[in-house]
Amino acid sequence: MAECYNQAGAIGRCSNLGGQTRLDRGVGGLDMESVASVQSKGAAIREKSQLMSASEIDRTVVRLAHEILERNNGVGGLVLVGIRRRGVPLAERLARKMTEIEKTAPPVETLDITLHRDDLSSADQKPIVQPPLGFSVEGKTVILVDDVLYTGRTTRAALDALLDHGRPRRVELSVLIDRGHRELPIQANYVGRVLQTTDNEIIEVRLREVDNQDRVMLCERVQNNSG
Repeated sequence: MAECYNQAGAIGRCSNLGGQTRLDRGVGGLDMESVASVQSKGAAIREKSQLMSASEIDRTVVRLAHEILERNNGVGGLVLVGIRRRGVPLAERLARKMTEIEKTAPPVETLDITLHRDDLSSADQKPIVQPPLGFSVEGKTVILVDDVLYTGRTTRAALDALLDHGRPRRVELSVLIDRGHRELPIQANYVGRVLQTTDNEIIEVRLREVDNQDRVMLCERVQNNSG
């Protein structure tokens, strides 16, 4: 899943306009839990700083791959499940690194989760999963892979979907960024980087498979006072 952090509603993309970043709906670059918050508050998004470069992302993926292999004694029985959108290329990168290390790789599957909101101003925000999984996780060790861990609601939806399609032996979570602000008792087993953020800040993960570039940006919401 990709997200724009703060309580999201739709996938969006940031485009730079005169020093500020405009949210274009329907693409991606921002985490979904933040997109809706930005939209509902009529705010623009402004880049503050770069948090990770392409080389830093690559080194982090290498480290995560080693940690997963070490904890699970290799790739036997592992399934990587990427949460769309940016969790999918991250899962594929992890699998490639594991192949380099172990000369074999676990299968990579995709879980498509969108954040549905009946009303952008509503506090009732519930991620829904569509379409259903087309593979079995029965008896497997599942590594859920996502770009950013925020409130935990996306992970909760992914867990619910996973258990509807078999009973895995174990489920673990790997994320590139943990930005805190959990609303549910969910923690990642494998974390690339822990970042301290405010509710007004947004983590934007850009991956070349989706965004034609690799970097992680810290952005902030800027209230639009026009009109």
